[in-house]
Amino acid sequence: MPLPVAHYENFPVASLLCPAPLRAPIAALYAFARTADDLADEGAATSSQRLADLHAYRAELQAIAGGGAPGPRWMAVFAPLAAALRSHDLPLPLLHDLLDAFEQDVRMTASGATYPDRAALLDYCRRSANPVGRLLLHLYGVRDEIALARSDAICSALQLINFWQDLSVDLPRARHYLTDADCAAHGVRRGDLAALRRTPESDALVLDCAAWARALMLQGAPLVHQLPGRAGWELRLVVQGGLRVLDKVQALAGASLLARPVLRAPDWLRMLARAARM
Repeated sequence: MPLPVAHYENFPVASLLCPAPLRAPIAALYAFARTADDLADEGAATSSQRLADLHAYRAELQAIAGGGAPGPRWMAVFAPLAAALRSHDLPLPLLHDLLDAFEQDVRMTASGATYPDRAALLDYCRRSANPVGRLLLHLYGVRDEIALARSDAICSALQLINFWQDLSVDLPRARHYLTDADCAAHGVRRGDLAALRRTPESDALVLDCAAWARALMLQGAPLVHQLPGRAGWELRLVVQGGLRVLDKVQALAGASLLARPVLRAPDWLRMLARAARM
C-alpha cells in the first residue's frame, strides 16, 4: 500500500506504480525524510531544540547503520529503514546529506540568512533533494552517470518548484530561497518580499525562477526512458506533476507570491495524459 501522507503532496510517493518489492524500502526512505523535515520545520520548537532533535535523529541513523536496534522514540521510522539498509545496501552518505540540508534550513531560518546566488541554492538542492533520486536509482539498479545527472536535474527542479509555489508560506516564516543575485537582477527589494508586496519586478523575478526550474526539469526528463516498466511510468508522473505546478505558477504571472497554487482532479487527468505521451 502507499505510505499514508499527512502533508499535502503534489507528487506520488510509493504508489501502486512502483514495483511491489520496492514499495517498503521507498516508504521507509520517505518516512525517514518526512520525519526529519518535520523536526526541522513543524511545531513551535526553538532552533536549538530542532538542531538537538536532528542531532539525536542522526545518532539513531548511525546506530542502526552499525547494526544496533532502533530506539523507542522513532521506532516506526528506523525499524523499516534498518531493514531497507540491510536488504538493499543503501548508500548511507546520501541519508546524511538529507540531514545536513535540514540542519542548514534550521540555521538559515533562525538567522534570516539568504542564498547569494543560484549556485549556492543548487548546492542546497544537492543535499536536500538529489539524494532522494539517487537512492531510488540505487533501488532500481540504475548506476550510470548520465542517469544520475538526469536524476539530479529532476530532483533539483522539484525542489525549486516547491520553493516557487510556496513563496506565500515560506517568506513570512523567514525562509528565503529567492537568491540575492536574482533579486538584484530584477530590482526586487527584500522588504517588499517580506511584506508579500507584489510588484512588476517581483512578478518578473518569480517568472524567471519558474523558467529556470522548467529548464532543469526538461533537462532531466529523458531519464524516464532509462527506467524499466512501472518505475518509468512513476517517474513520468513525477515529471509531469512538477511541470503542471509550474504551469500554474506561470499562469498566475507572479501572484504565487500571494497564494499557493494547488493541483486538483482535472490537473491529475492532464498529467496522466501528458505522461502517456512522453
